[in-house]
Amino acid sequence: MAAKGAGTLFVVATPIGNLGDITLRALEVLRQVAVVAAEDTRVTRRLWQRYGIETPLVSFHAHSGAGRTGELVARLTDGDDVALVTDAGTPLVSDPGEELVVTWLEQGGRVVPVPGASAALAALVASGLPAARWGFEGFLPRKGRERRERLARIAADERATVLFESAGRTGSTLRDLAAACGEERPAVVARELTKLHEEVLRGTLGELARRVAAEPLKGEVVIIVAGATGGDVTLISLAAGRARVARLVAEGVKRSAAARMVAEETGLPRRELFATDD
Repeated sequence: MAAKGAGTLFVVATPIGNLGDITLRALEVLRQVAVVAAEDTRVTRRLWQRYGIETPLVSFHAHSGAGRTGELVARLTDGDDVALVTDAGTPLVSDPGEELVVTWLEQGGRVVPVPGASAALAALVASGLPAARWGFEGFLPRKGRERRERLARIAADERATVLFESAGRTGSTLRDLAAACGEERPAVVARELTKLHEEVLRGTLGELARRVAAEPLKGEVVIIVAGATGGDVTLISLAAGRARVARLVAEGVKRSAAARMVAEETGLPRRELFATDD
């Protein structure tokens, strides 16, 4: 249990691009805490310069290790208020910070969120896709069974799905999504949101995959995939399963083994997966 008089850990959202998107409450907190733990102090100093913030910064990123967490927890225990920020958006959402938050909570400490800009929400509301129900996947695994399983779940999900991706990998992810969900599934690719070169591309997964292949993207990317619709779920899932079998065969896996693997992952009939679309 944190001692009486212990400090508060503020989890503060910062702009995802346009520095004008900082909230008044965030500025107040960032000026009043004893120290701010930042993913990259060089990036955060741009915000400091824009708003004349003088609070000391310490680096806190995915490779900081337990030592830095211990230092920050010690300051909180001694009564210092600490703010946690990342380069853009909200800490812990595909960004570092979970270890610090969990450690302080386990000691009975107080954690206060200070919400603000969100790339996921910004892309969702600009997408034109149904946004009442949606799921967030963050960054997909780069390869292997876990990636295939996540793609299969997205294909069957009746909610819209929001993903983050690097510009260089957007093309391959769109191709994999098209194979899993069907090329005609509506989708959106949003890049550089709130920045000078903001762009929102709308179309089907197949169209977007071809467009990005012809014109590679730059900047931060959010992908939104429309949810599966009613009776199309089974059809799309079977097409997606056969597409994954074909990809495994192309990688050198025997068709029977590939069909068995995909059947185990998706629950689809192995005999149907073994068959070709010809």
